Order: sequence, then C-alpha cells, then structure tokens
Amino acid sequence: MVCGKTSKINLPPTSEKGIFRGNIDGIDVIQLDLPYSNYDGFIKRAWTFVRFGWGCVRIALREKYDLIFATSTPLTAGIPGIIAKLCGKKVPFVFEVRDLWPELPKALGLKNPILLAGMSALEWASYRAADACIGLSPGICEGIKRRSPAKQKIEMIPNGCDLDLFNPKFRENLDVPGVVPGDFVAVFPGAHGLANGLPAVLDAAAELKKRARTNIKFLFVGDGKVKPELQARAAQENLDNCIFLNPVSKYELSKIIASAGAGLMVLKNVPAFYYGTSPNKFFDYIASGIPVLNNYPGWLADNITQAACGKVVPPDNPIAFADALEKLAGNPELCRIYGEHGRQLAEAEFSRDRLSEQFVRFIEQTQSTHSGKKTPQN
Repeated sequence: MVCGKTSKINLPPTSEKGIFRGNIDGIDVIQLDLPYSNYDGFIKRAWTFVRFGWGCVRIALREKYDLIFATSTPLTAGIPGIIAKLCGKKVPFVFEVRDLWPELPKALGLKNPILLAGMSALEWASYRAADACIGLSPGICEGIKRRSPAKQKIEMIPNGCDLDLFNPKFRENLDVPGVVPGDFVAVFPGAHGLANGLPAVLDAAAELKKRARTNIKFLFVGDGKVKPELQARAAQENLDNCIFLNPVSKYELSKIIASAGAGLMVLKNVPAFYYGTSPNKFFDYIASGIPVLNNYPGWLADNITQAACGKVVPPDNPIAFADALEKLAGNPELCRIYGEHGRQLAEAEFSRDRLSEQFVRFIEQTQSTHSGKKTPQN
C-alpha cells in the first residue's frame, strides 16, 4: 500500500529520501513525503497529485506484486497502472473511481482548457489500461462506461458502513461548548471545501435565527479551505447557533455523530454530484442510527426516501431546510423511527463486511480472468 504524508502514521525512513516504509497490521505500507491540505490552491494540489503518481510509478516498476489497485482521487493514481502496462508488467490493473474527472472540476468552475484536456486524457488512458473498474456510485459507473472499451468490467461498490465503530450504542449527552441540554444538534463532519456547499447550512442557520429557534444548533467538525470564511460569516451575522470544532479521531467522531439529532448530507448544488458521489458521512450517519437531512437530489436522496431514514429538501432553499430541522427537532419519535430505518439500511445494504466480500470476489474474478483460469465458485 502506497500513501502520502497526510496519513497520520509513523513509519521508519528508508535509504531513499522522502520514502518511509513499515508493517501495519500485516500490510507493507510505503509512505511518500508529500503533505497535502485542503487549504492548498488548485495548482499546488495538482502538482502534489502528479508527484504522487510518478512516485508510485517508481515503486510499481521495481516491486513484486500480483495486482495493481489504484483508487482516485487523485486521478493521477492511475498513472502507475498505465505505465506498468506500457512497460510490460503482466499483472492485472483495477482502477477504482471515487470522483469523475474532469466532469466535477469543470462543474465546480475550472475553465483552464489545458488542465481539463489533460485530465480528460488521463481519465481515458486509465480506463483503457485497466482490466476492470470500480465505481462508488451509479453516476460514476455510467461515467466510466461512457469512456471505456465496450466490454470493460465495471462494478459498483460504494463506500460502506463500519457497523461496530459507528453505532447507536455510543449515544450520550454531547459535551460541546455552546450545546446545552435540550438542544437539537445537526452535525456536519468532514472537509470544509468548495464542493461541500456549507454556505447553505449557514443560510438555514440564519433562517432559524430569525425564527428565534435557539435550541437548534449546527455542529461543524473538521477543517478545510472555506472554514475561515464560514467562521467569519457566522461571527459577522451573530450566528451563535453555529459551532465549529477542529478535526477529531474517528473514535471521538463516532460518539459525536451517534449523539447528534441529525446528520447533514449537503453538497454544492451541482448536477454532477447528484449521482456521481458516495460521501462517507452518509454511511456513518445511517450506521449511527440518526436521521439524515439531505439537500440535493440523486441516488442518496433516493435511498433516504425509499428507506424512510430522513428528510430530503430542495437545493438552495433555506426555508425548506429550516422547516425540516424544526420538524425533526419537535418530533423525537420520528427521529427514532428514521434512525432505526437508517441502521436497518446500513446493515442490509451497506455493511462494510458485505461490501468487502463483494470487493474480494470482483478482484479474484479479475485476477482469474487475467491469468486465464476459471473463477472459483463459492
């Protein structure tokens, strides 16, 4: 496994500058000294991605292994598989696509034709070099299909639920400054970036402030490029119903989510997101047994509606957003039912154990097809 420096692990250095290596839980992990931050500008992040891709190429060409598995973002994660194929490495290459590039950057406002063309070419080459592809959502799988060879093997395997770590049993009273007993807390954990559409949450906070609903609080947990702007706006508009916390450990986060009144599933109103994303937080919410409040259409909204595990409101509609929160805050029994339905959905459809078995079968089938052997029947 090859990763960047953002991963918070402590591995011993190797004889090569900027490369660390060690064994973690039986996995041989190689870490490249490439720090990454959501605060970085687009050009800096792109350059980090390129350096990561080429660093992985050096490793892919000299190590012994049975299969190359690359997961994006970044899209440059596909470069090692492409180069290994061109250099005659006789191993299968499986490419997992977590975001569609250049569709999403373009939808978010990137206009540089050279960068967009480069992304498009790299996407095209990655799909064609791969022996099989995995997409994390229906829209991603359709995007792969549009640009892949006709008989490309494509499997949808979304992000999943860690049913042990995220669990209703961790529910307790929230010990957070600004939250008092009786408050209904809507939580948003994760990156505070341009794509997350968090200004819509502050719009709803302002609407609830007008209604004097001081018992409904918004809890933001994490960091990112737009966080300072969100904090500045909240201070300027006296939105004391918005509380910002720094990133916490996964274990601490699981307790916060389980103890919240609802989980916020928000994104910027970009049609490419509707069926083209698979955010981890959604799966953490339903595993934790809390209602989900979603503000954009798409496959997750469809799941929420069909499973009756939360509420879906139109994009860019702070009044509907505030109305939904008021309804949840005033109806504990409805929240309990939504939470139970969410946990049932998590166990039935998105258990990480279930999805990992699907992943292993797909990898084994790809390996068997590549080697010309018959796939074992389980």
